[in-house]
Amino acid sequence: MTFGRWLGLIATAVALLLLWQLRAVLIEVFAAVVLAMALCTLVGVVRARLGCGRGLALLITLLGLLLTLAVVLAAVVPPFLVQFQELLRQLPAAAALAMRLLHQGMDLSSQMLYGRETLHWLQQNWQSPGGGPDLGTGVARLLGLAGNLGGGLVQLLFVVAVSVMISVQPTAYREVLIRLAPSIYRRRFRGVLEQCGEALSSWMEGVLISSLFVALLAGIGLSLLGVKLVVANALLAGLLNVIPNVGPTLSTVFPMSVALLDSPLKSLAVLGLYVVVQNLESYVITPSVMHHQVKLLPGLTLIAQFLFTVLFGPLGLLLALPLAVCLQVVIRELLIHDLLDRWPNRPAAP
Repeated sequence: MTFGRWLGLIATAVALLLLWQLRAVLIEVFAAVVLAMALCTLVGVVRARLGCGRGLALLITLLGLLLTLAVVLAAVVPPFLVQFQELLRQLPAAAALAMRLLHQGMDLSSQMLYGRETLHWLQQNWQSPGGGPDLGTGVARLLGLAGNLGGGLVQLLFVVAVSVMISVQPTAYREVLIRLAPSIYRRRFRGVLEQCGEALSSWMEGVLISSLFVALLAGIGLSLLGVKLVVANALLAGLLNVIPNVGPTLSTVFPMSVALLDSPLKSLAVLGLYVVVQNLESYVITPSVMHHQVKLLPGLTLIAQFLFTVLFGPLGLLLALPLAVCLQVVIRELLIHDLLDRWPNRPAAP
């Protein structure tokens, strides 16, 4: 191997190591790009409706988003915090009730199967020496997580600032990225970036429609069941629907906890409601919405969530789907079409 090839190999290894060290910053930049694409889509809609320039349309879009966010926070956050404080106060009693119901179910199952209570030793191991579940330490740790909000707020401000800067001149930033590719490959690279943008736009449209349906169905169901904080829980279900597999599970925790304070049966009814809503979303709404949108296999989606969470942390879990959408386009166009499909087929030697 020549000196030039050794030098190129070392430079490639150093570049990969540098990218690995900067992975936290890179995932935040990607989040800013996704948010910028959403802003550009809204700006395009405003320009088409009002016929104004890009700067004015961006200003109208940002003011509209800020106004909407302020209204939602003013209408949802105060009652949500009040109910959450009440939930924290009554959490030990609710947990004890849930544990007692679980013990009764275990006893009933044991009597039906074996004719006696064979799981009594397991019930004792689940209880604290005082006779009830010791949740004081768990609640303290949960409240201690609030100390990380400062760093999260800084990251959020960074993502929002970068996304707004990209939204002002998206074409200029795209051309800078294209110039990083070799000159003979820039035309092809521009086409791949455009396909990634179209795939992300299609994914965002599909997820928005799906999340609206989930929030609407959850709100109607919770209203019929008489659960408190219907609007907050419905919005939470719609927002967490963006994270497949994990988000819908997390969205059931708070409404079930609130319903458990009223009645255990109501809590089970909330669980059944969310199971029905998520099945409707998975088998009816999403296939209908995504028929002409991006299609990802469920197994690949789960693998992408696990992989990107390990690599990038919680933000990787949140951005697993847009990352998978972009990687799907890059692998299809660059690896399969440009490399594997053009691999020379040499005839076998006689």
